[in-house]
Amino acid sequence: MPVKKVLLIGGAGFIGLRIAQFLSEERTACATTIIDNFFRGKEDEYLIHLRGKYNIKVIQADCTQPAAFDTLDKDYDHVYMLASVVGVEYTTQMPDEIIRINTALIYNTLEWLKTASCGKVVFTSTSECYAGTIEAFNYAIPTPEKIPLCIEDIRHPRFTYAVTKMLGESGFMNYARVHGFKCTVVRYHNVYGERMGFKHVIPQVTQRFYNKENPFKIYGADQTRAFCYVDDAVEGTVLSMEQDGADGEIIHIGVQDEIKIEEIVKYIGTLVGFDGAYEAVPAPDGSVSRRCPDISKAKRLLGYQPRVDYKTGVKRTFDWYMNYLKTGKKAYE
Repeated sequence: MPVKKVLLIGGAGFIGLRIAQFLSEERTACATTIIDNFFRGKEDEYLIHLRGKYNIKVIQADCTQPAAFDTLDKDYDHVYMLASVVGVEYTTQMPDEIIRINTALIYNTLEWLKTASCGKVVFTSTSECYAGTIEAFNYAIPTPEKIPLCIEDIRHPRFTYAVTKMLGESGFMNYARVHGFKCTVVRYHNVYGERMGFKHVIPQVTQRFYNKENPFKIYGADQTRAFCYVDDAVEGTVLSMEQDGADGEIIHIGVQDEIKIEEIVKYIGTLVGFDGAYEAVPAPDGSVSRRCPDISKAKRLLGYQPRVDYKTGVKRTFDWYMNYLKTGKKAYE
């Protein structure tokens, strides 16, 4: 079997490293390269472990600078474009940098693809692209890929991330058509798991329980989400790369189980043995009231079938973060 050359742009991040591990363990005929600027710090134990175990090539470079792409080969079979700055706190703290960094990452990658020889590219996008449509126009839930993209207030810093992902979806689809490479866009829906950082709901809730918050505030208790464990998201992403029927398509990757924020917070409370009081408080400004993807297209085109129920995935994530908070040791095996 010929070895496939695989490039993960932004591959040292939460999902990127899980893709690298999946390819190394489940698709052994792969030679994987990661390029990343280590935005959140230097190489951690997990990356060092994977690099040594599977002989993954790692390049440290800032892809917001065109010169970073000079460090790469000119030919790859598969390119995963995962690089971006994500997180609600980042959008409120540095919206200008969200725009600058994510736009530069997209543009530089697209310009490099014009001259490189790459068989297929997967661009990773987000359900945030259509959050405004749900709120303003009461669109269907579970939500299919055909939904019009919309944000509610262009001035709001919360939506800077979504705007850059809209640009990316259009950019990758149209560059692919004009410059002759295959492309699929995947939209992630509330992917969670170990090593995702603390700027996301489940790690934040775990940390707040660890810090003995009481009464425990539930932000947006009646809001709903469909939480997708990272292993399922990774498999769906790889399948979107591998299946010819996905070429030129936008595909929702997630689960179709809508859960109230209150339910998931109280479940984490049972894991920590919380016996205090809960207090429902308003959700952060700009937070969508409901979100649940229609994943029938992913099932049909990819054979995608999420396997990890939310209680199993949340417990795995909770256990990892509690271990980290107690010991500072990042479990990676």
